[in-house]
Amino acid sequence: MTENLLEVTDLSVCFKNGENVFTAAENVSFTLKSKEVLGIVGESGSGKSVTALSILGLLSYPKAFHNKDASIKLGDKELVGADEATMRIVRGGKIGFVFQEPMSSLNPLHRVGNQIAETICVHQKLSLKKARAKTLRLLKIVGIKNPARRYRAFPFELSGGQRQRVMIAMAIANNPEILIADEPTTALDVTIQEQIITLLAELKKQLDMSIIFISHDLHLIRRIADRILVMYQGKIIEQGAVESIFTHPSKNYTKSLIKSYFPLKKCHKSNDDVLVSAQDVTVSYPLKKTFLGRVTQNIYAVNHASFNIYRGQTLGVVGESGSGKTTLGMALANLIKYEGRFVWRKAYNHKDFRQNVQIVFQDPYNSLNPRLNVLQIVGEGLRVHFPEMHNADVKDKVAKMLNEVGLSAADLYKYPHEFSGGQRQRIAIARALVLNPEIVVLDEPTSALDVTVQAQILELLKKLQQKSGTAYMFISHDMRAIKAIADDIAVMKDGKIVEINSAEKIFKHPQNAYTQSLIKASLSE
Repeated sequence: MTENLLEVTDLSVCFKNGENVFTAAENVSFTLKSKEVLGIVGESGSGKSVTALSILGLLSYPKAFHNKDASIKLGDKELVGADEATMRIVRGGKIGFVFQEPMSSLNPLHRVGNQIAETICVHQKLSLKKARAKTLRLLKIVGIKNPARRYRAFPFELSGGQRQRVMIAMAIANNPEILIADEPTTALDVTIQEQIITLLAELKKQLDMSIIFISHDLHLIRRIADRILVMYQGKIIEQGAVESIFTHPSKNYTKSLIKSYFPLKKCHKSNDDVLVSAQDVTVSYPLKKTFLGRVTQNIYAVNHASFNIYRGQTLGVVGESGSGKTTLGMALANLIKYEGRFVWRKAYNHKDFRQNVQIVFQDPYNSLNPRLNVLQIVGEGLRVHFPEMHNADVKDKVAKMLNEVGLSAADLYKYPHEFSGGQRQRIAIARALVLNPEIVVLDEPTSALDVTVQAQILELLKKLQQKSGTAYMFISHDMRAIKAIADDIAVMKDGKIVEINSAEKIFKHPQNAYTQSLIKASLSE
C-alpha cells in the first residue's frame, strides 16, 4: 500500500471580521501519497489556496482560525496548532511552496541568488560559499541559462517564466518531501506554461517528491496530476483519478469546467466589408543614442504589420508576452505613435474616432476608477460625446447596457470593489459598447478570470457582436480563447506577424513552426 505523506481531516478555515465569521473552506479531507501529484481545481474563492496555506500555517492567525476537530498530519506530526519552531522546520524544509505571482513573492531589493542561498543557509546551516554553489546547481536544474549571471540579477531583470523558475528553485532547495504549487502558471504565456509543467514533472521524478498542484484550469491539471480534487464554495465536491474525473464526472460544476475547453467558432465572413486595413504599421523605440541624442539603434515592438479587420468580425491577435500584441492594439486605437497607416472605411474627426474605437483592458479592477460608481463609469463616455444628453437619458441607456451584459439596474450605484472579477469585466465591456463603437480592442480580457467565467465572457462578447455588428481585435496569449471567438487570426512573434489566416486554417493547417508550438502547448490534452 502506498504511504500517505500528508493527511488532512475535517479542515475548516474561517475568518473573523468584527463580530462576523466567514467560512472559506469547510470540512476538507484528503490524503497525499508518496510520489503522487494531487491536483486541486476550482474557481476563485473556492477554498483552494486557503487550504494549501493552512498546511504551512501561513494564514493571518488569529484573525483566521480552524475548527477544533481539524487535523493536518505530515507523517506522524500534527501541524494544526504546532509551535513556531516545528513550523520553521516544515516551511521550506519538509514542504516547499511556489506562489502564483513570483514578482510579489521575491524581494525586489535582493539579488535572486542570495534569496535562494538564504533559505539553504537557514535550513542546512551551510556556509555562504557552499550555499552559493548549491544555488548555482539549482538554477541550472530549473533551466535558468547562464546561472552565474542570473544569480546576481534582481527580480525585475528576469522574465515571468524565469522568475517562476527561481521560485521553484527556492522551493526545492532543501529537498522537500512535498511541493505545493499554487497557480504557478496562471500569469504565464502558454509556451512558458508548458515549460513549467514539464519542469515540475521532471523534478518530481528526479527528487522523488509529491506535488500538490493548484489551478482553476482543469485541463492544465490533467496534464500533470494523478488524482484530482474539485472544490466549489469551500467544499470538496468531487475527487478521483484524473481519467475517471474526465470520463465520468458526477457533478454539474465539474462538467462545466471540462466544457470550458472551447470549440472552434463557426464563422461566415463576407470578405468585401473591410472596416480598417493596416498597412506596414511599425512601432519602434530608441535603444541607443549618441551623446547628442541622435538615435543609432531602435527596438521594434511592431515591425511592418499588415492586416484587415472586417465589420462584425473578430481578428484574434495571439503571441507570447513581448510579441507586440498590445502595442499593435494601442496603435490601432491611436494611443501611441506609429509609422505606416491605418486606412479606415470612412474618415473620422478626432472626437468621432474616440467614440468609434474603444478598448477593454486585461485587468478590470485597475482599469475601473474605484471612486466612481457603475453609472458614472459606464456613463462617462456618453457625457463626453453627447453633452446634450439629459441625466435621465444617460441613466436609462446605461441601465439598458448593463442588462445587455448580464447585470441589472440595481447595480447602477455600486462601486467596482463590490463585484467579482467577471462582473467587473462585464462593466468594462458595457463602458466600451455603450457608445456603439465600430471596433473594440479587447486586450487580454479573460486572462485574469476563471475558466468558467472566461466562457461566460466569450459567449457574451459573441452575442453582443451578433446584435451590434461591432468588430473586435481580440488580443490574447491563450489559443483556446482565440479559438472560441476569432474569425481570423494573426500570430505575432518578436514584433512581426509570422502567420495570418482564417481561424479554421490556422488551427487545422498551421504553417509556421511557432504557431504549431502555440497550438500544441495550449490545446494538448
